[in-house]
Amino acid sequence: MTKDVRVRFAPSPTGPLHIGGVRTALFNYLFAKKHKGTFVLRIEDTDQNRYVEGAEDYIVESLEWCNIPFDEGPNKNEKFGPYRQSERKHLYKQYADQLIQSGHAYYAFDSAETLDTHRKDHEAKGKTFIYNWHNRLKLSNSLSLSEADVKAKLDAGEDYVIRFKSPQDETLYLKDLIRGNIKIDTNILDDKVLFKSDGMPTYHLANIVDDHLMNISHVIRGEEWLPSLALHYQLYNAFGWETPDFAHLPLILKPTGKGKLSKRDGDKLGFPVFPLEWTDPKTGAISRGYKEDGYFPEAMVNFLAFLGWNPGTEQELFSLNALIDAFNIERVNKAGARFDPDKTKWFNHHYMQEQDNYSLALAFQKLRPELTEIDTQYIEMIIALIKERATFVSDFWNLSHFFFVAPITYDQKAYKKAIKEDTATVLNTAKTLIENLEDFTIENLQSTIKGWITRNEIGFGKVMMPLRLALVGALQGPDVFDIIYMIGKAETLKRIDAILIAN
Repeated sequence: MTKDVRVRFAPSPTGPLHIGGVRTALFNYLFAKKHKGTFVLRIEDTDQNRYVEGAEDYIVESLEWCNIPFDEGPNKNEKFGPYRQSERKHLYKQYADQLIQSGHAYYAFDSAETLDTHRKDHEAKGKTFIYNWHNRLKLSNSLSLSEADVKAKLDAGEDYVIRFKSPQDETLYLKDLIRGNIKIDTNILDDKVLFKSDGMPTYHLANIVDDHLMNISHVIRGEEWLPSLALHYQLYNAFGWETPDFAHLPLILKPTGKGKLSKRDGDKLGFPVFPLEWTDPKTGAISRGYKEDGYFPEAMVNFLAFLGWNPGTEQELFSLNALIDAFNIERVNKAGARFDPDKTKWFNHHYMQEQDNYSLALAFQKLRPELTEIDTQYIEMIIALIKERATFVSDFWNLSHFFFVAPITYDQKAYKKAIKEDTATVLNTAKTLIENLEDFTIENLQSTIKGWITRNEIGFGKVMMPLRLALVGALQGPDVFDIIYMIGKAETLKRIDAILIAN
């Protein structure tokens, strides 16, 4: 790639960042790092009516948690700042005026009521109202009015918008890095609003101007912006600027594969759709986050990477650096990517195994305050025994509670299976062997108990099942000898006595 790569993620701070937005940020980040480029964060907050307090901080914190931080952005390496569009609004009027002077745009004075009347009239006739070449000379704008009338309206302070003048009877040949060549008939395009008389640009003008001024080389964004591609291409041409390369990412679909993934889907099926927990500042409603639900950021990044992209191999597990090496924008799919909640758990289970036990022990103690007084090294040893069966740190307690607390009840189904007429005799013998063991190690426990079982030709389950039930309260958990060693001789004997009394 000959040109310097500069990509941008440009969310609007109107609420929490959906995982679809995180996926867009991730693909921009991977592309930038793959080509030794720059990943820019720009906050597109021109719509102040929808601005939500705290949303910008949430966006930044989400990117940081995912380990995909931006190189340039608000309050960070502001080489082309400012990076909030609300702080750049003084820039856009001159570019709107430039388009009017070059004949690529015009003033439109039509009231909302007038346009609404036209829409309803078209609907009544089974048509769709489009403001463009076929009717603009019949409407109130600087193309249909005299120069004197236009000046009078502007001098009087009448409300207006500036519209792009879409050409008639032309064909646009566009290129998308994911979707290939695209052909557009300009006759079907409407004259989009670029600027309003309140001094604020629309997204179309602001993002084109900002991308140009920030030297953005590639625009990687969601599929929902594909219908705007024709206008954006035309704006670059109207200004005489070099057009960046465009790539439109596929939608993330519901688990059913039908329709775009929404918060409602997550609420209904029990999974988050936001990276971090979000509290609505107006209602106080709390939305779940992947972080708070116990997902590791590495797992989230890995499963998001596979929503619309594949490496061309059978490999599914990638570190962030491995994703950067493997990523190719041309391997992003056109079709929507179905979100699979079970697959996200599969990724998290894998990354659970890669976490160091000390960090997991601290997280477990934080989750269960009653464990804060217990030696962290002891908890580390327990986690080493159980984490293979865990997907989340929140799973640890169900997998390990018997290491900390003796059972007070026994699973009835397991009890009927494990406890027989001669179980008391068997357990009393096992108890004596454990009590008399001087060198209390896992190896000695195994050789002593197993040797006794073998010599006396006792069924292995006849001993180990009731012993496990005594220690755990159910027929589950890691190796019995590991449990005995971890809880210690005295506690083991106490638990055997307890089941003997119950028997």
